[in-house]
Amino acid sequence: MHRHVEMLREIYADLSRMASYLHEDAVLHPAGHATDPQPRRGRDVVIAHVQAFVRATEDTLVMDAEEIIANDYFGAVLGTIRATRPTAISMPFCGVWRFSQGLIVEHWENPHDVTLIARALSG
Repeated sequence: MHRHVEMLREIYADLSRMASYLHEDAVLHPAGHATDPQPRRGRDVVIAHVQAFVRATEDTLVMDAEEIIANDYFGAVLGTIRATRPTAISMPFCGVWRFSQGLIVEHWENPHDVTLIARALSG
């Protein structure tokens, strides 16, 4: 199994582990990139973005990774986003990742329905 598959499996099991694998100049393209086109740049900013998403679900967020593929350069994770608060969410997602020298340098969030997520998180 490729080391990036193991890395992604660990991250999706515990999102706080992402910090260990982010390059200091990492870039995250948020789920609402059509309406929120500004990428998040830098390790601390990416971590803050992920933490805000977890807080928005009142710490009920679960990212069930069902399929993970990766090589030295790219990774993709198919799964289901679940949360129970402030409103129940359950929908498919596809996370796309880019690696360089064993670290995450770029990530694209792709939930199936960005609008539904935004509405659910707004209460």
